[in-house]
Amino acid sequence: MSTDRIGYRFADPSLLERALTHRSAGARNYERLEFLGDALVNLIVAEALYLRWPSADEGALTRARAQLVREESLARVARRLDLGQSLFLGPGELKSGGYRRDSILADALEAVVGAIYADGGFDACRGVVLPWFEAQIDEIDPRRLVKDPKTRLQEWLQARQHALPEYTLLAAEGAEHDRTFRVLCRLPELGLQTEGLAGARRPAEQAAAAAALAQLEASR
Repeated sequence: MSTDRIGYRFADPSLLERALTHRSAGARNYERLEFLGDALVNLIVAEALYLRWPSADEGALTRARAQLVREESLARVARRLDLGQSLFLGPGELKSGGYRRDSILADALEAVVGAIYADGGFDACRGVVLPWFEAQIDEIDPRRLVKDPKTRLQEWLQARQHALPEYTLLAAEGAEHDRTFRVLCRLPELGLQTEGLAGARRPAEQAAAAAALAQLEASR
């Protein structure tokens, strides 16, 4: 891919090639770089939030970081950089549209971050990566950050000394690049169960938890 799109020119271009190689395309793939990049993205985003919001407490900073580094947010950045069109995929992933899948795009983005760090060090990596997230950071109002439904449900139950919820994947339907996940949230002690639908398992769990919270609050 053009290094102009990511804003960095590699001294060792093989690092970028490896960062864009999915495990389905060979043993020399992006998984190790993805491991490194995951930690770097979390650090770069955490530092940016810490410096930008001097009055925000730990909870707000943590929730903002989680929002910025979740799979769908990373995939959105990857699409802006057009990473999908540059991925090296095996025949099966290529046929199923893997280059459009959020999970693969997010992993590849983290791998590219790891590759930039391995090639140029932390300062260079931060200088390239931080601008990718600045627009999303600008959109977040720290005063309006709320805990996600799963966290709020867990805290509601713990405050009343109830068992934690159980989440079960009921179905994953549709083509690989356009799947719908259906998740069950069970609260056995309270005799309550709800379902959530979304394009990935985690958001489906959040939807199920939100439905459970709504029913619990309505019954108060």
